[in-house]
Amino acid sequence: FNQVQHDVTGHVSYKLFSRRIFEGNRGEGPSASTPLATGRQCEPSFEFDPVCQRLELDSPPRLHQPVRRIPQVNQETVLVKGVSYSMAVKPPGTSNTTRRKTSEEVWVWRATAQEHANFQQSDCNYRSHNRTTFTVLDKASASLQGQSVMKLAVTSLVNDYYSDLLDCSCNGMIALALGSSVYFWNSETCVLVGHLDLSKQPGRPSDCEAISCLCWSRDGKALCVGTRRGETQLWDVEHQQRMSHLPSHLSVVRGLSWKQQLLSNGSLLGHIHHLDPRASTPLIGAAVLEDKICSLQWSPGGDQLAIGSEGGLLCIWDRDVAGHKRSCQPVTTMKQLSAVKAMGWCPWQGKMIATGGGWTDGELRIWDTNSGTCVSSVKTYSQICCLRWAEKKRYLATGHGVPQHHVSCWTWDSASLTLTHQLTGHSQRVLHLALNPDNTQIFSAGADRRFHVWAMQPSASLDMDGE
Repeated sequence: FNQVQHDVTGHVSYKLFSRRIFEGNRGEGPSASTPLATGRQCEPSFEFDPVCQRLELDSPPRLHQPVRRIPQVNQETVLVKGVSYSMAVKPPGTSNTTRRKTSEEVWVWRATAQEHANFQQSDCNYRSHNRTTFTVLDKASASLQGQSVMKLAVTSLVNDYYSDLLDCSCNGMIALALGSSVYFWNSETCVLVGHLDLSKQPGRPSDCEAISCLCWSRDGKALCVGTRRGETQLWDVEHQQRMSHLPSHLSVVRGLSWKQQLLSNGSLLGHIHHLDPRASTPLIGAAVLEDKICSLQWSPGGDQLAIGSEGGLLCIWDRDVAGHKRSCQPVTTMKQLSAVKAMGWCPWQGKMIATGGGWTDGELRIWDTNSGTCVSSVKTYSQICCLRWAEKKRYLATGHGVPQHHVSCWTWDSASLTLTHQLTGHSQRVLHLALNPDNTQIFSAGADRRFHVWAMQPSASLDMDGE
């Protein structure tokens, strides 16, 4: 009897459910089972776009909107299961102000006239310093090779192993992302210039607005920013203007890299986009890696693209990026024991690339991408969070986590890696590294929310007071 009652109840429930769906479909709103566009709600126009159907991307391609245009309502294309939908969007304003608005976010440029803290203050005031961003906490009276010459506070730095939040331009301008803001610090004058702030929008989780990665263009004029929301934006820092709002991913942007005028990015879901910001439709190619991406970088010559995955794969793709290549495989794949997060091409040997292992591995490796073999390796007995090559001084810098929390410098020949310096001063893992243009300074940002400037040349000339 119980079984019969259960069957009857289930039959009636299903009839009620199906009837409600039928009635809901006749109404104006979507029913419970109707698929919606992820992250956005839009009015369907049911216009089929053959290009969108052919490119099965993990994110909706957007129409490129130049900044300098007369404000008007345009249509933005969103792809849902091969169907092209449209939604109204308002392009950025045209006035040459420091405030830019879109339907999704507001970026604000704030200039900084405040100079560094006065070190003539009392020890009591020094210890109870104002913990504002880029406030100087300590500085050395003399610049010694391998020593920290300046320590600054970088509040709100996200302790995320997979983020990439620090870069130095060819002009010596440091860009550091803290939460949803990017701060700009002149490494020559040691002065905080200003910052771009992504104002929080009502109804949005604050963690979705946080920046996940950034990188400067080769000429140092533009900064590309990727967010945890999946947005990718290109900014003219000199004029405090957004240049492009590029096609977005549906997951965290995990890597950004330039190949001349081409910008490539990768997402947590393993999707790779190749973009030309100059084009009316920036998306020119796409590919898929069947693993979570955690690093991405073009080779110095632009003929190979390296992508590191959480599964320990180092995949090398060729220069052909046009079109959609879901079925295309990397030309070379190498494997290490942990995620390939710390990664960098050797500037003077274009086919060689360095990778660093996580805390379960801790090994620094140099790979030959032609043969797919490891040509040099050394155990560091520490988590490797990041690495940078110094092209002009011919050394390799690595930032470490547990248990040592230091920065190491290595020389490399074809046979071996040799440790030359260990830079100590961080109390937690070193998440990010950058180098100044002449490679005489290393910049490090750690989970201890400290930013260090390290001298890599004896008697390096530093203008500590920005005078």
